[in-house]
Amino acid sequence: MTIFEAQDICEAFYRLSNPGDEDRFLVTEALDFLIAETKDPSYMMELGGLYYEQKDFELARKYYEMAAEYDDTRAMLCLGYIWYYGRTGARDYEKAFHYFDRARERGDINAAYKVADMYRRGLYVEADPAKYREIVVDLYREFRRGSQWYLQRPYSKLPEVYLRMGEILAEEGKTDKALKLYKTARPLVARRIRDSAFFGDRTIMKDLTAKIYALQDMDVTRIGLFDLYELLKEPCRVRFLFEGEPHEVEAVEEDGAVVIRFDRKWYRTIDDFFEKAQIGDDLLTTLYEELYDFEVAKK
Repeated sequence: MTIFEAQDICEAFYRLSNPGDEDRFLVTEALDFLIAETKDPSYMMELGGLYYEQKDFELARKYYEMAAEYDDTRAMLCLGYIWYYGRTGARDYEKAFHYFDRARERGDINAAYKVADMYRRGLYVEADPAKYREIVVDLYREFRRGSQWYLQRPYSKLPEVYLRMGEILAEEGKTDKALKLYKTARPLVARRIRDSAFFGDRTIMKDLTAKIYALQDMDVTRIGLFDLYELLKEPCRVRFLFEGEPHEVEAVEEDGAVVIRFDRKWYRTIDDFFEKAQIGDDLLTTLYEELYDFEVAKK
């Protein structure tokens, strides 16, 4: 294998909408080769990210730590997440704060709101709601100044910041302003989910959906795929069309929990459904813009 061949394998992998095990094996081999040949931390981050998406957090941490040795800010952020959520075992908030704060000092917005979260919850540092609000409001003002630029970039951290600012506004009773922020963030997260299978984005979408419908009633005549995060909490049936063909998703109560049936397949949870449901070879979440005529039938 040459460097150019390995790079071609990586580029081909990222064009796939639903890569299989063989595709992942090939790109892993290619990235391992590129790391050995170039010592470029970008390739370490790519491989760490692939393992993170596959929830192999030990290997993800290995490659993030390699990249952090080259002072890669993204690696510091990712290591913060690994320790914050205890992805490889026990949580370590001291290490998480250390990595997040290092990345924040380098201007990383993601790390900044995670530092804010730690002040909010009193994790490693003393709880300081005023400090949390100060950091989030500062980030929000930065996004407001360049809102049109950020709105064209779904992988900016605007959704994460708007989610937190929306919570602050909702707590202050400013419901309309909070809803506006949630609804501005949601399409950007949908585009992320369409383009990538990263579970963290699905978590953000689930949270945004819950917060929207905590503040307003759902109009079931105007729903889309991601509104199912709310609808499927209780037994119901939802029908929709794709390319003129009907499909049905049903939430069924079973032993005190809700399981999901989509067409002829069953899924243990709502999260499982959004991660794995497909039409043909395509994940349902990649097709969300092409699904239409949703109809809800409550049981």
